[in-house]
Amino acid sequence: MKNLHLVLSMLSLFVAINIQAQKIEIPKSYSNIKYVKGQMGIVNDKQFYPEELSNPIYTYTNIVDAFVTGSEEGITIDFKNPKIKGHVDYGLIKMRNVKFPLPVYFKKNAKIKEGKAFIKLTKLAGVYDYTNWEKSKKLRLGYRLINEKGQTIYDGRLNLKVDEGGNFKKDISVIEGPYINQLQADGCVISFKTDEAVMSQIKIDGQVYSDIVPQTNHEIKVSGLKPQTSYNYQLIYEDWQEHYQFTTAPLKGCRSPFSFAYASDSRAGKGGGERDLYGVNAYVLKKMVMFADYKGAAFMQFTGDLMTGYNGSNDKQNLQLLNWKHAAGNFWHYKPMYVAMGNHESIERIFKRTDYKGHSYYLGHLFVDKFPFEKYSAEKTFADNFCLPVSDLKSEDNNKYDPSRKSIDFPSYKENVYDYTYGNLAMLVMNSNYWYASSTKDIPLTSGNVHGYIMDNQLEWLRKKIAQYEADKDIDHIMVTFHTPAFPNAGHAGDDMWYDGQNKVRPYIAGKQVEEGIIERRDQILDILVNHSKKFVVLLCGDEHNYSRLTVTNNTPIYPENWKGKKLHFSRAFKQITNGSAGAPYYSLQKLPWSKSVKKFSTLHALMLFKVDGQHIDMDVINPDTFEKIENVRLK
Repeated sequence: MKNLHLVLSMLSLFVAINIQAQKIEIPKSYSNIKYVKGQMGIVNDKQFYPEELSNPIYTYTNIVDAFVTGSEEGITIDFKNPKIKGHVDYGLIKMRNVKFPLPVYFKKNAKIKEGKAFIKLTKLAGVYDYTNWEKSKKLRLGYRLINEKGQTIYDGRLNLKVDEGGNFKKDISVIEGPYINQLQADGCVISFKTDEAVMSQIKIDGQVYSDIVPQTNHEIKVSGLKPQTSYNYQLIYEDWQEHYQFTTAPLKGCRSPFSFAYASDSRAGKGGGERDLYGVNAYVLKKMVMFADYKGAAFMQFTGDLMTGYNGSNDKQNLQLLNWKHAAGNFWHYKPMYVAMGNHESIERIFKRTDYKGHSYYLGHLFVDKFPFEKYSAEKTFADNFCLPVSDLKSEDNNKYDPSRKSIDFPSYKENVYDYTYGNLAMLVMNSNYWYASSTKDIPLTSGNVHGYIMDNQLEWLRKKIAQYEADKDIDHIMVTFHTPAFPNAGHAGDDMWYDGQNKVRPYIAGKQVEEGIIERRDQILDILVNHSKKFVVLLCGDEHNYSRLTVTNNTPIYPENWKGKKLHFSRAFKQITNGSAGAPYYSLQKLPWSKSVKKFSTLHALMLFKVDGQHIDMDVINPDTFEKIENVRLK
């Protein structure tokens, strides 16, 4: 059996290599990426840097889609890779009469041998059967895969039944969700994923909303409800039910008070345990979302670096994103989470820099956003994992630098650039890591976009959206969020929208640089926000793993010494608030031209809670781990 697993693993790798070895069309927006003797790579000065394929041990396919078989005593989970070692902790989940259905773990665990774990479920009978599964013949199991180093890799759940022969049998299970999305005054979209294709229903006050066809990815639109009203909802699939609740949004333009939460950067941190749940600081994230719920936040905005990422494998990325969704899930079952992309959501084609023979010595890697964009890009994977609003912005295709109007040469903006409203507030969510190539110094060679640069079509989308909401009498406040600060303060002086004052940093398209550099593009964004909008309140950013509040005026120095370019004049002061303190390793203050304008700085974990009351906005910043107040500020 061990040999069979090894054969299957080798076959899987062989298939992956052969699929990637096929001649995939290279987008015309890139440069110097070519095929040499059937292998994709980068050609530079007679040297060839071949593509390096990713083959991680822990993937969505192996872990989440594991084989489950049953017997009279329990189940065997086969993770489909004999290299997977460690153990599985497990426990029952009570689903009725509890708001947050979580497992209570049993005192013993199941060892993993040759990639398989046998869970003896009969141990959960008698005095340990607090869910009454022995009578109902149905149980929900929570389980955790913990590897041989003690790291938690996955936190999952399974539905099981006991058949007429007394054998345990895996049943259809919801492996993620349900989540409340795209909240409106008359309804929302409820999303969830099942491990098998099935027809499912959402039932609210006797009204049934259902799938059209059996499927695994479910997005059910609920409509016809009353504004600002709480509804119980049932998720029904086969003979299973789950019970939750949500509250509809107020009518657009409503001035009644509400609050919402903001944070970013929950990628894995140090300190052990759930601070690194395979790429996610689940310890801090869980505390944040639960504290946001406790404080009555109507929704939460989370802007980038959800997990460690920087993957060459979409399959690995999907697993890390699922861990993030599970950590945020107890809030999300009831209230919407709006998320944005950061640099760590990157999925890239990786090229190994070697000498011209391709094997003598290792010098590093070159990276570009993974293509074909419509299948493998970071943007496509992000959209596949969430259920977010879709704007009319398509991509950077057909911008003035586009090398071909007949082909797809840029990834999609679908579900990574969008806007939404709640009452009298409009939130514009942008992507400052679009078409991102993380090997910045090599972008003139490969082409690609740099960290923090908003490209032309997205800039025009911002201009139109600001004008739209500026003219909308129902909207009093506009907030804009993207991952990279316009003015870094702690940890990112060498990039974001500053790059140590080097305006020469900019994207390259098809081997040619664009006209405006990073500082010029920063100024164009700020000109739109500050000088063309009276409703713009604050720029919300992340990336730096701390909390900082910066006020910028015309007296704030924002240019490098000997700047010869045009200088931006601000019609009024404005605020940038950076909060990347949801669990990633911290940064401390750096000395920058505008450092004296930093009004508050903290390295504590920080959850921002905005209180919108008519024309006023107040903000509480609290450490969700200790409930310590970091600051309270009236923003407007």
